[in-house]
Amino acid sequence: MNKLLEPLVDAELAELDDFLLDRLGDEDDENDSDPGIFSISGLDGFLTALVSAPTLVTPEHWMPVVWGDYEPEWESESAFEQIIGLIMRHMNTIAATLDEAPHEFEPLFLEREEDGEFFMVVDDWCEGYVRAVALTNAKWRAGGTEIERLLNPIRAFTSVTDWYAHEQASDTELDQLSDAITPSARAIYAFWLQRRLPKTATDKSPWDNARKK
Repeated sequence: MNKLLEPLVDAELAELDDFLLDRLGDEDDENDSDPGIFSISGLDGFLTALVSAPTLVTPEHWMPVVWGDYEPEWESESAFEQIIGLIMRHMNTIAATLDEAPHEFEPLFLEREEDGEFFMVVDDWCEGYVRAVALTNAKWRAGGTEIERLLNPIRAFTSVTDWYAHEQASDTELDQLSDAITPSARAIYAFWLQRRLPKTATDKSPWDNARKK
């Protein structure tokens, strides 16, 4: 298998998760700086929206959003290549899954333990997703009411709606919104896939080349 198509193993996901958080250092959480994407769940949501978008967004446009105001200080070229390689592999895996086996796609949600019980936390993933949507928001709006309907469950768990799912929704509605995130993400990918213009030789997504053996 092409190395760029190999799904990340648990240890690699943990490595990437640690890196995203550790680059923030001990900065004050209450300042006005943008932390960017700081968890593997947020990155998973961000990359899912990128590969599902109505148009290609190149790495030079989306990578700064990942770092926010805390672009890493790379110790070496190999350290840079290691992290970027993990990000691109995960992006390629998401794209390949949504394209070839969409029923198998599952977001990387977080879990929280409380009194011995585990609860799914979807907020980071949804925040990452809407940050990617914002990069080409005008093109997303061209999807009209159908895209708005599909985005609603995702946006409900973000600051875009002032955390509607947590602040205003009933318990029943909260569960319904949470349950709708995964099928909505699958449907959004299919929606834009059907409407994209055929790619030319000079208009290929970054994961197209990775699929070549």
